[in-house]
Amino acid sequence: MSDQGCFHCGLTIAKNEEINFDEKKFCCNGCKTVYEIFSLHDLTCYYDFEKSPGATPQDIQGKYDFLENEAILSKVLEFQEENTAIVSLNIPHIHCSSCIWILENLNRIQKGISISQVNFPEKRVRITFNSDVVSLKSIAYLLSSIGYEPYISLENYETGKNNVDRSLTYKLGVAFFCFGNIMLLSFPEYFEIKEFWLDNYKPFFRILIFLLALPSFLYSASGYYVSAYKSIRSRMLNIDIPIALGIIVMFIRSTFDIAMNYGSGFFDSLTGLVFFMLLGKMFQIKTYSFLSFERDFKSYFPIAVTKINTDASEESVAIYDVIKGDRLLIRNQELIPVDGILITEKAEIDYSFVTGEAVPITKKSGDKVFAGGKQIGKVVEMEVLHSVSQSYLTQLWSNEIFQKNVEQKHKTITDKISRYFTPILLLIAFAGFGYWIFIDANTAFNVFTAVLIVACPCALALTAPFTFGNILRIMGRQKMYLKNALVIEQLAKVDTIVFDKTGTITTNKKSNIVYEGNPISDENYIFIKNVLRASNHPLSRMLYDFLPDSRRLKVDNFEEITGKGILALIENKTIQIGSAAFIGISDLEAGEIEKTALHIKIDTEYYGQFNFQNQYRDGLATLFLTLSKKYQLKVLSGDNDGERSNLEAILPKGTELIFSQKPEQKLEFIKNLQEKGQNVMMVGDGLNDAGALAQSNVGISISENVNVFSPACDAILDANEFSRLDYFLKLSQKSILIIKMSFVLSLLYNVIGLSFAVTGNLLPLVAAIIMPLSTITIVSFVTLMSNYFSNNNLK
Repeated sequence: MSDQGCFHCGLTIAKNEEINFDEKKFCCNGCKTVYEIFSLHDLTCYYDFEKSPGATPQDIQGKYDFLENEAILSKVLEFQEENTAIVSLNIPHIHCSSCIWILENLNRIQKGISISQVNFPEKRVRITFNSDVVSLKSIAYLLSSIGYEPYISLENYETGKNNVDRSLTYKLGVAFFCFGNIMLLSFPEYFEIKEFWLDNYKPFFRILIFLLALPSFLYSASGYYVSAYKSIRSRMLNIDIPIALGIIVMFIRSTFDIAMNYGSGFFDSLTGLVFFMLLGKMFQIKTYSFLSFERDFKSYFPIAVTKINTDASEESVAIYDVIKGDRLLIRNQELIPVDGILITEKAEIDYSFVTGEAVPITKKSGDKVFAGGKQIGKVVEMEVLHSVSQSYLTQLWSNEIFQKNVEQKHKTITDKISRYFTPILLLIAFAGFGYWIFIDANTAFNVFTAVLIVACPCALALTAPFTFGNILRIMGRQKMYLKNALVIEQLAKVDTIVFDKTGTITTNKKSNIVYEGNPISDENYIFIKNVLRASNHPLSRMLYDFLPDSRRLKVDNFEEITGKGILALIENKTIQIGSAAFIGISDLEAGEIEKTALHIKIDTEYYGQFNFQNQYRDGLATLFLTLSKKYQLKVLSGDNDGERSNLEAILPKGTELIFSQKPEQKLEFIKNLQEKGQNVMMVGDGLNDAGALAQSNVGISISENVNVFSPACDAILDANEFSRLDYFLKLSQKSILIIKMSFVLSLLYNVIGLSFAVTGNLLPLVAAIIMPLSTITIVSFVTLMSNYFSNNNLK
């Protein structure tokens, strides 16, 4: 046999099958081809991550031909619009850092692939590609050719279900069976009962114990050996190395004891150890999946969509109540929450939410429109094809394209501790063994194994993600929806809060509206009502609700200019609604000084203005007073300063008020604050504030029962919970305190556990029971503390 394995996959090569290329040895043409592909595209640093990381490519000619079928393709693809397509593929061979690296660099190998993102825990890769340049079939063959053959089951795509991996459950079952039976067979040994038949059959029982231990040692514990082997091979020490070492040492020692007739060994402890560790792992997985379930399917965004009933009436319904066959009304800038068929003659859809590219796509009546698109222009109607996939909307919101580059402090701390944990643990274990071997061999082996088992950074690693996951869930239940755990850390650092005025500290629900100007005919009122129907601006929505119901008319052209107003064409009449400057008149002509107003111009005739007496949100004065004690407060408004005196009366002294701000000026204002070293939280309505929300350290969008939110925001807050903003800020700060307390608790556990282990006062079996208990303790502590802080007023 060759003294060196295949350079690509690491398999041993028979001499007569060896293939030499570029001074390297390969086991087959498949591995040689993969190396050639990587060399051609300057990707050979793939091999620096781990020695021989690739899977051996198999001959799969014709396997993916079914992907040429359009009907099948439509089921497999997540998104397909013009030449942009997105697919999520299951890749069972993903197992290490080199796998992630190569799969996220597919764009360097294949022209037409723009983005590929790996979800390591789920072993999935999400690929965005140009369908005019490369087909899904070609991508499947490319992945297979480099050793990452995708698993595509049409049954899964049709039912929407993935096959569940139950291997851990089977291993746990085998471990429990072996542990239980070995404990029963070991009772005579424990009590050293002297009885004729027991003494005669003792060798038989010991052999039976050995045979029962084999499935637990070889099958149930196999995951630890594989993980430890991969870790050593990649020169990255993980916690599975001492665990695997401890199990192997116990097995060898116990086998030696039985073979030499010294006793029954430690097979009861060994099988108990494997069982309790697998139980701890199962508990950890269930904990994470519980949090994931809560996040994806229970924490529904507090947004709604307008449903058109059979009697042509409109009602606002929660997006997760939408079912197949419903007819929806989508206004300008609203998100399309579901896949559907366009009913309206024509629509412009912006899919930047999905693809990251803000190039509107024109759709015609009968065309399919995908969830995640944003409707631009006049109001459109669509028929629902599928009910809402909340997890899909969450995924879109968390798209990496819109993530802010933020350092995760606590993850860094955990990584640093975990990096040094294993070598220090191994050093303590060998030092303890070296000390005790000269005093008592039995104690030496017990100490060595107990040290390796009892000290575990699992609880340490679980602290931050579980705390943040629990806080995400608690906040979600209280209608504060965070994009991800990073937002909690950022909330805790905030020192400056900037509020938008219209639609944020003012409410859309109630406002006194008074018309000043020339009389408007009933026909013109109908025109104005139909134009306003397509807008989502807070003032437009208030005026729309204020005007009397009227018959529906077709709007021929609609353009809403952010921060200015609406220009529309209806029955050959040009309707302009917006600010005085947008209409083309001066403030003095309009008499607009000290008023928030919408001006009306039809064709060339200026009619007058609808004046709004702003109604501020309940609890605003109390909230600002509380926040002013700890934060710098600022209010930005696109309106004139007519409300200055009212705001100054409500808000605490020192609150900075800035008026007549365009969207780009709001963004610059945030940027200037950040340049001074301030951590800024922006609170806006998500419509005119997208740039400022994106620029801020934390952007919170206030949702008032409309289906408008931006990928720029980091959190969505139900408008009814606005007065509790201070509570959410305090809860985020308490979550950091919980993490610090949990760190201390888990380190304390490790110190105490190790002190008992090295002194020989801790049996390996007890160490195995304590190990999952430490995880349970941390999870229980975090849950109790999170609930305690969330249920108190946090004064």
